Amino acid sequence: MVDKALMKMIAPNPGRYALVPELSDRATVALLARVLFEEGYDDHLAGHISWRQEDGSLLMTPWELTWDEMTAADILRVDGETGKVIEGEWNVTPAVTLHLEIYKRREDVNVVIHNHPRWSSVFSGLHRTPDVYDQTAAQVNGDVAFFNEYDGTVNQSNEAVATAEALGDAKWAILANHGAVVTARDVSQAYLRAMTLEMRCRLAWHVDCAAGQSGGVPIAPQIVEQTGGMIDGNGFPFLWEAMIRRALRKDENILNEG
Repeated sequence: MVDKALMKMIAPNPGRYALVPELSDRATVALLARVLFEEGYDDHLAGHISWRQEDGSLLMTPWELTWDEMTAADILRVDGETGKVIEGEWNVTPAVTLHLEIYKRREDVNVVIHNHPRWSSVFSGLHRTPDVYDQTAAQVNGDVAFFNEYDGTVNQSNEAVATAEALGDAKWAILANHGAVVTARDVSQAYLRAMTLEMRCRLAWHVDCAAGQSGGVPIAPQIVEQTGGMIDGNGFPFLWEAMIRRALRKDENILNEG
């Protein structure tokens, strides 16, 4: 349920200057990759991000580059039906099939992220999903789906189809002995969900280790539902913009269009 009083407190003009510079769509995808790398989505060349455009094509991260070196010029445009590169100088990941299969099934999804994040991968090895122990972990409501039929990499067509079907209408999923998948309606929501999943997994691991057999004390499900429904449902005001500014302070070349 939306807290209307809280939403009224969010001023349409938050300050004395623009929160972020004008960004191209390619720059936005590159920034998402850079920001998520800092959050723990950093398994070398693994992982891929796609953003479905109004014309049905996908903007995607290339296969050959790590997420912390992406620039706007590196982002590919691929055919939304075949996954073949339309524009760009690099190759598309063979796992583009996963993105195509999810988009076929989900009209509500416009962004798909897959990687092997540090802490989500811990729970993929444990074959379970993390409990919610704090407010940050509760920023996104809804169950974390778990898919435990890992027969190969998601670049294989049958594995991509099985993963997309197992995801169903979930916002995110942990893949057993593999990694994580996050879906969203837009880039800012994708960042919030991907970050929240990793923060949830990290804290759950520490709490579970500290508590031992006695176990930690998770937040009540109704509180998670209320908190996540408000934050994820309406967007976390100014968060994505703050992460953009942080990334650009480190490297303005992210915006390079080539």
